[in-house]
Amino acid sequence: MKKIFIVLITILLLKITVLGCTNFLITKGASVDGSTMITYAADAHVLYGELYYTPAAIHAEGAMLDIYEWDTGKYLGEIKQVRQTYSVVGNMNEFQVAIGETTYGGRKELRNKKAIMDYGSLIYITLQRAKTAREAIRIMNELVTEYGYYSSGESFSISDKNEVWIMDLIGKGKKEKGAVWVARKIPEGYVSGHANQARITTFPLKDKNTLYSKDVITFARKQGYFKGKDKDFSFVDAYAPIRFGALRFCEIRVWAMFKRVAPSMNLNSDYIDAVPGAKPMPLWIKPEKKLSVHDVMELMRDHLEGTKFDMTKGVGAGAYSLPYRWRPLTWEVDGVKYCNERATSTQQTGFSFVTQSRANLPDPIGGILWFGVDDTNSTVYVPMYCGIRAVPKSFEVGNGSFNQFTWKSAFWVFNFVSNYAYSRYSEMILDIKKVQRELEGGFISMTDSIDRAALSLYKKSPELARAYLTKYSVKSGDDVTKRWKKLGEFLIFRYLDGNLKDENNKVKHPGYPKQWYKRIVEESGDHFKVKKLPGEKKNH
Repeated sequence: MKKIFIVLITILLLKITVLGCTNFLITKGASVDGSTMITYAADAHVLYGELYYTPAAIHAEGAMLDIYEWDTGKYLGEIKQVRQTYSVVGNMNEFQVAIGETTYGGRKELRNKKAIMDYGSLIYITLQRAKTAREAIRIMNELVTEYGYYSSGESFSISDKNEVWIMDLIGKGKKEKGAVWVARKIPEGYVSGHANQARITTFPLKDKNTLYSKDVITFARKQGYFKGKDKDFSFVDAYAPIRFGALRFCEIRVWAMFKRVAPSMNLNSDYIDAVPGAKPMPLWIKPEKKLSVHDVMELMRDHLEGTKFDMTKGVGAGAYSLPYRWRPLTWEVDGVKYCNERATSTQQTGFSFVTQSRANLPDPIGGILWFGVDDTNSTVYVPMYCGIRAVPKSFEVGNGSFNQFTWKSAFWVFNFVSNYAYSRYSEMILDIKKVQRELEGGFISMTDSIDRAALSLYKKSPELARAYLTKYSVKSGDDVTKRWKKLGEFLIFRYLDGNLKDENNKVKHPGYPKQWYKRIVEESGDHFKVKKLPGEKKNH
């Protein structure tokens, strides 16, 4: 009991602020292997990426649970503990239920700082108590109804092995306890996404695949947010009105994903560009081909390539096509405000994941949390089966911190590689991708054989299967961290002082790309032109 309590408190004491996240949602009918998938990039400049693990437990009758805000560690109060809780690895529990989130804020007056349940606690406590996505939604509603909702507006992705749901939720302010919300099941064969902007507009009032709080419309009327017929009620318009930043920094990430999975839709950028009267994006779309887990990993690595917002282009990308921009996100020149782009893949990611929930396998084997730390474009997604009893040492909570570098931590090892690569990105990323493909490809290709071996053991004893999968996942994570450290050492060796060593370790001087030299000349004219002195030989 004491150990379980300490683990939970450690998780909830993480002093972070997740200011920007991205979730994609993939239904069974939209995936190659019939699995449901959700993704999550936890993006914050002060987020230390680590993999949380809470074992299953039986609690004493009448036990209480202290709640600490996930972002700050602030004590919020206590709630009743349930008799039995389930094991949770990262954001997936032992029944293959997974939950992700993105914060959209919404109306500021609806924040209730006297409530107990913040969004992070809501996620991890629900994962300890729910066996299905629908049950998770019910539990989340019960928790905020009884204890109040502390955080600002939040969108959630909630999946199990059969269904995928999107949920928009916001509190009711200082005068009322609880929250108003809408949850919709993504239709089979479709995909959806959210990225720091509420996305549910109008919704069917009588539909088994749409759930909502009983007062979601009446409360909006009472607050003066909505007038009209119930059928015309839009959650977004009432509780999270669209602003420029919501389009250019948030909806753009969903737009980019939609364009990649359904290019023939020819989704234009008018909505993202805040063109008056532009048609909003649909809540979900049907991809043109079914997606594999690798396809979904690649969606998380998007920098708006191939669009007019392409972050590998322009002066901001520098000489080496760096698809990242240092903060702040907005800036001014001569009193005029401008902005950088905000893509799915960003430098400030603490951790990210792609979940797979598979109905054709027993739960401990069917659920895989593909977990990675740091920048999604240069991370390696490592398989963490949901039935495991421990996590890799290099990933686990307490192994290092945001305030101190250590080679024992996957977070710091991956940041060492990515931050060095930012200096000569277009060249170094090729070496990084080679090792990334080698490792991820190996894990993906081994999945079937690992599943079969675990299933054979499961038939003898579920615990034998869990032990096998634990050993595999732990070794995979720690081996990746060691291999990535070797990659970092190789990059330092190969690109020392802006030079490049070839396959024979001979030093080359590649210089800048030709286009960058042209840009220098266009900007500086003859300033750098080499001049011939009187009497100087032509080829001297």
